[in-house]
Amino acid sequence: MELNESVKGFAQLGGDEIKVNGYAGVIKPLNRATLAIWIILPVLAVLTVYALVTMEDQSVNVVQGFADTFANFKTMFLHPFSHRFSLWEAFYQVLITLGLAFLTTLMGSIIALFLGLLAAQNLAAKEITTIIKGFVALIRAVPTVLWVLIFAVAAGLGSAAAVIGMTFHSVSYLTKAYSESFEDLDKSVIEALKASGANWWQIVFQAVLPSSMTYLLSWTFLRFEMNFANAVAMGAAAGAAGIGFDLFMASGFYFDLREVGLITYYILAFAIILETFSTRLKGKLQKNA
Repeated sequence: MELNESVKGFAQLGGDEIKVNGYAGVIKPLNRATLAIWIILPVLAVLTVYALVTMEDQSVNVVQGFADTFANFKTMFLHPFSHRFSLWEAFYQVLITLGLAFLTTLMGSIIALFLGLLAAQNLAAKEITTIIKGFVALIRAVPTVLWVLIFAVAAGLGSAAAVIGMTFHSVSYLTKAYSESFEDLDKSVIEALKASGANWWQIVFQAVLPSSMTYLLSWTFLRFEMNFANAVAMGAAAGAAGIGFDLFMASGFYFDLREVGLITYYILAFAIILETFSTRLKGKLQKNA
């Protein structure tokens, strides 16, 4: 397919038009940002190599370090094995991790739905939306693991602190996502319902939620996948049980690389299953929309 029409549009932005074997294209001029990137990246690469070669601690052998890392990866992923738990016990621990992710996503999405409605500029007063968006922005600025450790001071290390901290961060994330989905709704629909005498709840249930349901589910599944990864990390950081705690024990206390590899395979398998299920569900929702 010829690109002549596209070339005309790009040519308006600047650039020289060329033709190769009958196909047209545009060579854009090199701007300052691109030139700076092409200069900085080689400089950083040279400085990194120089720092590794001339580091003060000459006892560190870079080549040997890469060789040891490759050997560890080979042991982890080519010889996975565990003598501490069986296949079904590992499956049960992964289910616990999935349960933590599901529980935090469920509670976070319910709370975020109400906050998202109040944070949408086309559904609430500007003062309210500003306060809510500012509050959730502050929560998002703090990593999930820090919130878990903060709540662990009161609730103690374990599943309770992990659920509260992960839910806290999920609320802030989903509130922003939901509110932006609500704000993308056509204003004429809301104005038409207001003109017909509909109240705020009628507008929400008759127009806002039905029109935004596909986006809400997409954001929720995305957060569920993130919470699954967070639940694995919290199993190690906060002792929240699940496969994350076993991974922490295998990599630290027992230091069994083969067990680390086996647990990593379990996590990757479930992550792929979640991604596949989420993709198919999104496709069905988009077809029905």
